[in-house]
Amino acid sequence: MALQATPYKVELNLTDLDRGVYENLRFTVARHPSETEERLAVRLLAYALWYDEQLAFGRGLSDVDEPALWEKSLDGRVLHWIEVGQPDAERMTWCSRRTERVSVVAYGNLRVWSAKALDGVKTLKNLSVVGVAQEALSELARDLPRSINWSVMISEGTLFVTDDRGQHEIPLEWLLGER
Repeated sequence: MALQATPYKVELNLTDLDRGVYENLRFTVARHPSETEERLAVRLLAYALWYDEQLAFGRGLSDVDEPALWEKSLDGRVLHWIEVGQPDAERMTWCSRRTERVSVVAYGNLRVWSAKALDGVKTLKNLSVVGVAQEALSELARDLPRSINWSVMISEGTLFVTDDRGQHEIPLEWLLGER
């Protein structure tokens, strides 16, 4: 019997000082059986970082033809494709051909990955890649509750997440392009 996705209820109070976005959001997000808490946390951070009314979670791990998140126009065109993790250069190139804009939120050991993967995609004009500090991410994602209540403030490219355990500063490093 196949394992089922685990639903998480999310309440996200978003204050993006860099873009002038102020929203109180409530939604449910599914965690794939093979998805780690860190990956789910990164998807939520990406949602906050590029929030737009049309931004939605894709099937990601369940369907290789869909991203972790995407923004579609009203006529169905993909405007913004967002990947999380460490996709290879071939995957990033494939994604860039299907949309106007591609963003990657990378986490984990980025030194080896960035040297190998980013050299092959530096010429892609519609690609931006941001790295999330692993230590801060690990602390944020540790024992993630099924009811997530985050206040996220984005200021000068840094994310500040407040949850039941306190405030977490999540530094971002732009490896390619910009937000």
